[in-house]
Amino acid sequence: MSTASTRLPEGRYGRSSDERADRKLKIAGVVLGAVLLALIGYFAYHYVAKSEISGQVVSFQTSDNAVQVHLEVHKDADARGYCTLRSQAADGDEVGRADFRFDERTKRIDKVVTLRTTSRGTTGELLGCHTD
Repeated sequence: MSTASTRLPEGRYGRSSDERADRKLKIAGVVLGAVLLALIGYFAYHYVAKSEISGQVVSFQTSDNAVQVHLEVHKDADARGYCTLRSQAADGDEVGRADFRFDERTKRIDKVVTLRTTSRGTTGELLGCHTD
């Protein structure tokens, strides 16, 4: 006695529904992967390319009512902007905050700025630099 085969003949009825679903999932995965890669590239470019001004505190000196901050700023030659500095007391209270503008047409600015404080500050920290 012979047994009947449960498989369909090859090529007679087209692809099975499982093969079609697998193909659709692969296409969807490739499309979503390409979109994700494009988004990562877009945000990375804007993070790096749009950083037109940056700064760092080289040193600072405190007194009873001011903090002298030696600030080094790197920017595009035509970029205009400001950097925000602050000082905190020993107990962590903020005793001074100010924005300092940088409109010079140079790529590097090395400047000592005075941040007025309400009491003796123990820090001179850069919160960030921004373009106009």
